[in-house]
Amino acid sequence: MFKTEYAKSVFSTVEARNAGQPEFLQAVSEVLTSIEPELDANPQWGQNAILERVTEPDRVVAFRVAWVDDAGTIQVNRGYRIEFNNAIGPYKGGLRFHSSVNASILKFLAFEQTYKNALTGLWMGGGKGGSDFDPHGKSDAEVMRFCQAFMSELYRHIGADSDVPAGDIGVGGREIGYLFGQYKRITKQFSGVLTGKGLDFGGSLVRTEATGYGLCYYTQEALRRLRNDSFDGKTVVISGSGNVAIFAAEKAAQLGAKVVTMSDTTGYVHDPAGIDLDAVKRIKLENRGRIAEYVQHRPKAKFVEGKKVWDVPCDIALPCATQNELDAADAKKLIGHGVIMVAEGANMPTTPEAIDALHAAKVLYAPGKASNAGGVAVSGLEMSQDSLRLQWTFAEVDERLRGIMTNIVAQSLAAAADYGLGEDLMTGANIAGFRRVAGAMLAQGVY
Repeated sequence: MFKTEYAKSVFSTVEARNAGQPEFLQAVSEVLTSIEPELDANPQWGQNAILERVTEPDRVVAFRVAWVDDAGTIQVNRGYRIEFNNAIGPYKGGLRFHSSVNASILKFLAFEQTYKNALTGLWMGGGKGGSDFDPHGKSDAEVMRFCQAFMSELYRHIGADSDVPAGDIGVGGREIGYLFGQYKRITKQFSGVLTGKGLDFGGSLVRTEATGYGLCYYTQEALRRLRNDSFDGKTVVISGSGNVAIFAAEKAAQLGAKVVTMSDTTGYVHDPAGIDLDAVKRIKLENRGRIAEYVQHRPKAKFVEGKKVWDVPCDIALPCATQNELDAADAKKLIGHGVIMVAEGANMPTTPEAIDALHAAKVLYAPGKASNAGGVAVSGLEMSQDSLRLQWTFAEVDERLRGIMTNIVAQSLAAAADYGLGEDLMTGANIAGFRRVAGAMLAQGVY
């Protein structure tokens, strides 16, 4: 797997220290194997033990969260905050509330976040956090009590200039509002400690749309530069039906594409006439319902229970649901349908075997740390607005977002070109992000 002894040796140590954490090991393996040309060309990284340092989080915090449900029963969940690397800025990364949350998933997300944030060009380090609490099916009062209990411990570890959480799966505007209210109550500070806040108390326009819009801006630029092409006239398959998927579908349609699928854990809907986003927004954002309800709004659409969207022919595939949702068999189906690009809206949704298959077939593949960086980019812009005590217009933020995503494509291709790797967007992104983090660590000495 590894061609350099340094990367092989470091990964062996990481593997031994993190047994039973497959998601984290997968993320580390992907980065270390792809940056080997950079390691060969620049021995100072090995001489200064940079890999050993960037694969070990600065801090892992775990804590109990006890709260009372509507029936008066005490419930206990586990909370986490992983502060992975702050070489280029305060720790920055979302909070995820979902039953699948564990240390391995959060460590992989925090590790990926470090390089994703570096690619934005903003001053943000990498972190992630969350809980195995699942807000789905809970009342607003239960969610509020949980968030207040969670923040009663988390507040000790975060701050506007040290660690700035945001939302992620299961943590939207409602949850961020409750978390911010509790932080303010405990600390007596009104600061930019959380991003994704409401517009009336420090939030940024475009934050809700940012990851989905940014994904499409990245995809459009990669298609333009590498295929002299665009979204216009293309059929797009999207997995997921949360904020990322919904606003990726919205922007893809604005750019001339037809989006024909969306999904959730129950299955997917296929609407050959094009997804009705107003219906999806009512179902998923307003009513927190299931995607199967879509066919009640569009009777000619089809709901396919328990299956993945990759069976549907398309030109562009945007996985926007969760990790490892697109495997080698799925990649072969997409290749057989003539897909020209797969760009990740979720974090690590494509398995290593699927990535290899896409590369072998000359399909453009964009890794999440590059293509879904739009959310954290606008979070960084929200931090700037909070510091300035002002709010930029939608158009101003959207234009900055587009510029950041376009620049990520340029950075990735430039880094790939340094080693004759052509259109390898994944390796280019990993090298570009690693260089920025490693260079800052080298300049700051051993810590």
